[in-house]
Amino acid sequence: MDHYSALKANVGLLGTKLGDTIRSQLGDALLERVEQIRQLSKAARQGEELQADKLKQVLQSLTDDELLPVARAFAQFLNLANLAEQHHSISRIGHASIEKPEPLEELFSLLDSKKLDAAKVEQAVAGLSIELVLTAHPTEVSRRTLIHKLTEIAACLAELEQDLTALQQQKVELRLSELIAQAWHTNEIREQRPTPVDEAKSGFAVIESSLWQAIPDFLRELDTKLVNATGKGLALNAAPVKFSSWMGGDRDGNPFVTSKVTRQVLLLSRWKAADLFAKDLDFLSSELSMYQASSALRDVAGDASEPYRLVLNKLRSGLLQTRDWLTEALKHDRLQRPQDLIWHNAQLLEPLLLCYQSLLDCGMSVIANGRLLDTVRRAYAFGVTLLKLDIRQDAGRHAQVFSELTQHLGLGDYGAWDESARQAFLLAELANRRPLFPKSWQPGADVQEVLDTCEIVARHGSEALSTYVISMAGKPSDVLAVQLLLKEAGISFPMPVAPLFETLSDLQNAPDCMRKLLSIDWYRGYINGKQEVMIGYSDSAKDAGVFAAAWAQYSAQEALVAICQQAKVQLTLFHGRGGTIGRGGGPAHAAILSQPPGSLAGGLRVTEQGEMIRFKFGLPKLAERSLALYASAVLEGMLLPPPVPKQSWRELMSQLAEDSCEAYRAVVRHNKDFVPYFRAATPEQELGQLPLGSRPAKRNPTGGVESLRAIPWIFAWSQNRLMLPAWLGAGSALAKAAEPDKAALLDEMQQQWPFFATRMSMLEMVYLKADSDIAAYYDKVLVPAELQHLGQALRAQLTADRELLLKLIHSDTLMAREGWIRESIMLRNTYVDPLHILQAELLHRVRHQPERVNPMISRALMVTIAGIAAGMRNSG
Repeated sequence: MDHYSALKANVGLLGTKLGDTIRSQLGDALLERVEQIRQLSKAARQGEELQADKLKQVLQSLTDDELLPVARAFAQFLNLANLAEQHHSISRIGHASIEKPEPLEELFSLLDSKKLDAAKVEQAVAGLSIELVLTAHPTEVSRRTLIHKLTEIAACLAELEQDLTALQQQKVELRLSELIAQAWHTNEIREQRPTPVDEAKSGFAVIESSLWQAIPDFLRELDTKLVNATGKGLALNAAPVKFSSWMGGDRDGNPFVTSKVTRQVLLLSRWKAADLFAKDLDFLSSELSMYQASSALRDVAGDASEPYRLVLNKLRSGLLQTRDWLTEALKHDRLQRPQDLIWHNAQLLEPLLLCYQSLLDCGMSVIANGRLLDTVRRAYAFGVTLLKLDIRQDAGRHAQVFSELTQHLGLGDYGAWDESARQAFLLAELANRRPLFPKSWQPGADVQEVLDTCEIVARHGSEALSTYVISMAGKPSDVLAVQLLLKEAGISFPMPVAPLFETLSDLQNAPDCMRKLLSIDWYRGYINGKQEVMIGYSDSAKDAGVFAAAWAQYSAQEALVAICQQAKVQLTLFHGRGGTIGRGGGPAHAAILSQPPGSLAGGLRVTEQGEMIRFKFGLPKLAERSLALYASAVLEGMLLPPPVPKQSWRELMSQLAEDSCEAYRAVVRHNKDFVPYFRAATPEQELGQLPLGSRPAKRNPTGGVESLRAIPWIFAWSQNRLMLPAWLGAGSALAKAAEPDKAALLDEMQQQWPFFATRMSMLEMVYLKADSDIAAYYDKVLVPAELQHLGQALRAQLTADRELLLKLIHSDTLMAREGWIRESIMLRNTYVDPLHILQAELLHRVRHQPERVNPMISRALMVTIAGIAAGMRNSG
């Protein structure tokens, strides 16, 4: 039986319902046009050239009135197909067809087969520390209102799998029709760019709609597996997975994230936590009507006939009072906080644990370990702040503060000092007890903004804030400067400060920078044996290509692990991965296991971005499975670490990195035609008009590719299906290394070294998603004749690289071992292809006949961009 028949049936059902909506709104003629395009696209995919030509003719001949509804039909269909696929991956029926359906089950079977000591397993689970950092994303296309509808549609699909009567089935299908019609009549493109506060709210929405339920469910499953394996369950206070956020805290290159925005987001986060816990307590109070209570509970509740209700209602009142005060505080810049608010986790946990222990003491463990335990687990995972906020700022902005200050104080210009002079100044001031900033000093607006941010950090404390990340950090003084700014703001907790190493040279210099930093006595004393370092994936790949970037990331991590072990400092590596392969994305399980041995000892911190948050955590069951995937991979990496690479592997990998970087830069940096070709062949220029994220697309509005942010750089190439950043340079390097004398070594690296195997698997996925015919069509329609030679050369390279990879992996089919991923890409192609052809046509009109461009055409272009992003899944 076809494993995917249930998925195809659901896709078919949703497609039919969408067709019904289109017919009822726009008539039979338009639906027939959409269906004609779909059939032609399907035939074209099967290699029928005449049908492929006809498909292009039909799309080119669409009238202005047809463009938008046709684009919307295919874009909406892709959203529905994605949803059907998400549902399939967690449904009973879909389990047989997807990779790793039961990650924890697989892990504990593997550990059992390796005869691992139970105490060792228990210790690893007890020390498990995964922090997922939700970040906003310029390419997150779906609006929150549509996400809600999609979640409801998923619930209908789940219902249809039950044994329903004809009447029940009819009712669910009617609801499906209603939801799909609602989605069709909702504008899928925002009218305005989201603000950073809007982005933060979308993060809260994911917690409310999905993670709130997924966390206790995941912990229940982990607890059961652990009891079966070791005889001991999870500790009550276990929080192996926690969540932080960059939304409202990441000011790097985003002028809209101000200290006021950060304050607002911190308060909103508390508001949402108070609201969610109050709802939990409402439910618990209605259930916990028991009268037997421990003496400890009686001490608090007196001789109340329903002591649990009394205690929980009091806590709920406190939460509602806190929520009401926060509502007011959000309207005023400063508002005196009353003492009796629920402001710290201990105030939330104490009454919950009191009730929990009392139920255990009175022999009611079955009640204690029900819904009350779920709320206790949430209290440890989310706490009264819901999400901890990271702060990110560019190192240059901190240096600017001290430049202005030293000039004001008549000490010269900090910005002009060398590293040793900067360090001497910063360390002297860090050791000094008097305030450094004079009351009379009136700093400029940019400097004041940095100082205001530090003051907000100091005021909100360690339960609300996680890490201060410094982008473009390269020297110990970059870290010391932040420590001094926080000290001057009056911070009362040791906030982790993480340098972010993101370009190729940053990564290569990272070990030296950290060695110097850890040799400073004051610093070693201050950090108390813990250091966090952030590794950037996007910018290094944009700078040097994926192979060179991946090896630089691996080498930097390996060196940092060794340096910190030597200094007896616990290292936490924070991985700044994007959703796409060109930005360090890809299957989480493989990515984690391909890290250097020892790199997971201090836990795992990783960014989850934009649309990937929805793909991994958008539905409760999906989120539960994603959490299990993360936990199983980290535990496997800790208990069964990957091998230390052999010297011969290292040498070959270094050569591959060097050759691939050279080949990549020869095109991207040194070919004079490249930038004009890139601008013509992709919708890069038009992307800036999309009201997607709150952050500008460029760091420097007048610069070239080097100033373009990594996300739109990748996004633009996925739109024309050349996928250039994710493969350029890698094939050329492999071709050089694929000499007969190296063939055995390449095979050995693939079979025995997870890092290398993952790189090859990522290339397979990229080659399967890339499409030379579509890229050639964009060139034909959009690229001036004198630049077309570059596109031809790049497509020839892509073809050669693809053939070489198949040879190296000894296969005649890409992703043959990953049937689920292969099927998922194939399923979408029929619906993405028309959007590509339509987009090329629309770009041509926008660029060559601006006088004909009306709002409908502009919006149709935006819809094709959003639709292709949905079709490509990990878009940016």
